[in-house]
Amino acid sequence: MTAYVVAKLTITDPGTYARYGNGFMAAFAPFGGKLLAVEEAPEVIEGEWRCTRTVLLEFPSKAVMKAWYTSPAYQDIVQHRFAASTADIVLLEGFTLQTA
Repeated sequence: MTAYVVAKLTITDPGTYARYGNGFMAAFAPFGGKLLAVEEAPEVIEGEWRCTRTVLLEFPSKAVMKAWYTSPAYQDIVQHRFAASTADIVLLEGFTLQTA
C-alpha cells in the first residue's frame, strides 16, 4: 500500500543543509518515490505550523520508505540534515475506502 512521509523542518544552517539537498534526489530516485511537495510557507488552515520547510513524499510502501531511509546513499547525506536542521517526520500508510 502507498505510504507518505510528512516532514516539518526548521533549517538553522542553510549552507550545510544545501549539501543534503544536493544529494537528495540521487539517493531518493532509485526507490521509486515521488517528491509531491516542498513548501517554505504553506497556507495554514488551522492551528500553527512552526517550521521553515514542509516536505511531502510518496513511496510505493512503508517497506520501501524504510529501505530508502536506511540505505547507504541516504545515510551518507542525512548527516548534513541532522547538522543543519531539526525535524518532525511521520510515516503514514495510504487509506483505501472500503465500500459495502
